[in-house]
Amino acid sequence: MSLLCARPGPMLLCRIVLFFVPCVGQSGWLYLRTLPDPVCEGDILILQCQGWKNTALSQVQFYKDRKLLRNPKAKWILHMGTATLESSGQYSCTGKVTFTLHLGTQRSKMTMVQVQELFPPPVLSAVPSPELREGSPLTLRCQTELHPQRSASRLLFSFHKDGRTLQNWGPHSELCLPEAREGASGLYWCQATPEGSRVQKQSPHLEVRVQAPVSQPLLTLRPRSTGLAVGNVVELLCETQNGSPPILYSFYLDEKILGNHSVPHGGAASFPFTVMSEQDAGSYSCQAENNVSKETSEPRTLSLDGLWGLPTLTSSPWFVPCLSVSLLGVLVIATALVAYFRPWRKTGPIPTQNLPPAPGGEQHPLYGNVTWPNENEEDDIYSSMIIVPKKSEAGPAESASGTWAGKHMPGHLEARGPRWSIRKHLQKPSLATPSINSLAPCKESSQREDSS
Repeated sequence: MSLLCARPGPMLLCRIVLFFVPCVGQSGWLYLRTLPDPVCEGDILILQCQGWKNTALSQVQFYKDRKLLRNPKAKWILHMGTATLESSGQYSCTGKVTFTLHLGTQRSKMTMVQVQELFPPPVLSAVPSPELREGSPLTLRCQTELHPQRSASRLLFSFHKDGRTLQNWGPHSELCLPEAREGASGLYWCQATPEGSRVQKQSPHLEVRVQAPVSQPLLTLRPRSTGLAVGNVVELLCETQNGSPPILYSFYLDEKILGNHSVPHGGAASFPFTVMSEQDAGSYSCQAENNVSKETSEPRTLSLDGLWGLPTLTSSPWFVPCLSVSLLGVLVIATALVAYFRPWRKTGPIPTQNLPPAPGGEQHPLYGNVTWPNENEEDDIYSSMIIVPKKSEAGPAESASGTWAGKHMPGHLEARGPRWSIRKHLQKPSLATPSINSLAPCKESSQREDSS
């Protein structure tokens, strides 16, 4: 409302002029419109900034989330291009109303734009399973659905594997493989798009594994299967010509498992061992197994020949030290035995033994005792003679003894207290079992001993 006054004459005339403005406030002069409504992926998004009752606008600008967008080519329309999910946000516009420039720049209310997903990304599945045996049928299924407001459109599908196209765009959402081979293993994915639309979406990758069964493995014994000895190293080599990895090889001796080895990328497996005893001889076999099947090889017989135990000792890393220590021990024992049973001796005739006479000049008898060993034995024998003095009235008599020791050494006289003993080495006579019990004077006995 405004007051106008005029002075045409003496009287002052005043008129009241009323202007009606919208009651919605300053932002009511502008509002923002989005096309289409609702907005889906692939639609061309258009922003329109309009004045109250289609009032003409000037200096129009558009904003998204309070950030200035590019200047429109038209005065109040902005083409945003193909809408995507990232196009969602809060939009507004500013401008000046042409017939009320004194009001200044006006701003519209915020308009929320939510871009609807046209269809979710497809999902690729394998029927009956992504892991199957070679020769089994396989069906790949690409599944997705359009937005309910766009359900009238038709979806097109394509299938791909390892960077190459298996089936180009078409209405079929399934791809069938009647007999899958091992070469069909790999990474698969599919794509979907509405007919006539620029929106294309791809499924996640799906790994398909077609497993080929293993063939009967071949067992080889290296270096050979016969003529082996204890201590030899034998290698069992097992290999199957066909079969999808990973392959597990197991080794057996007389149906008792020895060990196993997994081959993640296919090929052969070996099992080396050292022949420890005759128990390692027998029937050997191996088994190949994967996720589909398992097969057992023909048995191979390992036989041993040669000395037992020696190859094991010689093949041991402790053989040389043990042999050296053993030889040294034998040498020490042999030296001790020789020193004990064969002492050093003098060469030459046996010296005459002069025994002291018995008290009173009497000759005392000599007691001798000789025992021969068995006739078949070739060992030397020894005799022992003891001089027993006769007791006298004056007191106990002194005794003398003479001793010969050694196989070929002369008699040796050794004093051992009040008694004398004589030991002499004798050769075995021709008689089978002689026995001597004699009494002789001490001098005669001594002389006989000296003469011998």
